[in-house]
Amino acid sequence: MIKEALNEIRRGAAEIITEEQIETLLRRYYENGEPYYVKAGFDPTAPDLHLGHTVLLQKLAAFQKYGAIVQFLIGDFTGMIGDPTGKSQTRKKLTKEEVKENAKSYEEQVFKILDPEKTVVVFNSDWLGKLNSYEMIELASKRTVARMLERDDFEKRFKSGQDISLYEFFYPLFQGYDSVVLKSDIEIGGTDQKFNLLMGRHLQRAYGMGKEQAVLMMPILEGLDGVQKMSKSLGNFIGVTEEPNVMFAKIMSISDELMWRYYELLSSRSLKEISEMKREVRANRLHPKRVKEMLAEEIVERFHDRASALASCKEFNKVFKNRDLPTEIPEFEMKGPVWIAKALVDAKLEPSTSQARRDLHAGAIRIDRQKISDKDLQLEAGEYILQVGKKKFARVKVK
Repeated sequence: MIKEALNEIRRGAAEIITEEQIETLLRRYYENGEPYYVKAGFDPTAPDLHLGHTVLLQKLAAFQKYGAIVQFLIGDFTGMIGDPTGKSQTRKKLTKEEVKENAKSYEEQVFKILDPEKTVVVFNSDWLGKLNSYEMIELASKRTVARMLERDDFEKRFKSGQDISLYEFFYPLFQGYDSVVLKSDIEIGGTDQKFNLLMGRHLQRAYGMGKEQAVLMMPILEGLDGVQKMSKSLGNFIGVTEEPNVMFAKIMSISDELMWRYYELLSSRSLKEISEMKREVRANRLHPKRVKEMLAEEIVERFHDRASALASCKEFNKVFKNRDLPTEIPEFEMKGPVWIAKALVDAKLEPSTSQARRDLHAGAIRIDRQKISDKDLQLEAGEYILQVGKKKFARVKVK
């Protein structure tokens, strides 16, 4: 059982420090029933999670399967600072109200993956907000400026003359101090969080806890383009609160190669099952499209329900295989004549008229299923089905 647990815990991981520590914790659980604590911190900087965030949640769920109590830490205190990781300039601070609202949204979403009976939700304002000046100075004394400047993004900003606020130095110290307070046995995070994660090990040692947490780092999930990390700002994301049909279609749009990476990082299927599917595909006994449909059904069911998963699969095949129009198309009324680029923006099919012009030039726009490229087209009175790419439709009535 320990071997099976280690295989699932290693699954998809980029780096583990150290695997021997995790094996010891597993052994204690299976031999003595002794639980262990796995921490993951989430700064509530946005109200909605996307599948990139759920890579960590899936790993936490795997740990729960093998005896762990998850410490789901909402960084309501650190969220008001903003993690400087990967930032070329000081990050805008959130207000208490924004953090509180976003935190509430997080709690509602994570239990679609995590077992609430094996999860402790904690807020780091409960202890960081109560540190007095003496305790703050003591915390700051645990690390030197030279060591802080070893962090890649700080080093780059320092060398280029970019400002680094003193409070940004406190972010990794606060994250590490969370591990001291919570007495965490393991902390997980993305590969971009390595400096912060190791800070927890350092501070547990510096505060004389007699142990150092193990650290497990997960890779950053690529977005729909298969190149850049999944991000709302890049538009290559799949939100966990998106409508079933949209979620299903987005998953079906990924490449066959990327599909296997999503299976490894997002699916609840065992490694054995995934390996068997790969063999069946290589032997031409299973079509990659069906494998991708199974992944899309699993993800939609996780965040909605089984009926929605099956219905979205049926809808997808109706629209994309049979070339039919979607069953439900949002409708918009506009006063004409209206410029095509503006109509696309007003129908929420494009984020801007400049993007609409680029898509027109690329041949990605259709009106009533016919491709158009005229960037100056004016829509006169009438009813039109506007389409961007293969997934976005709107019915526009021009008066």
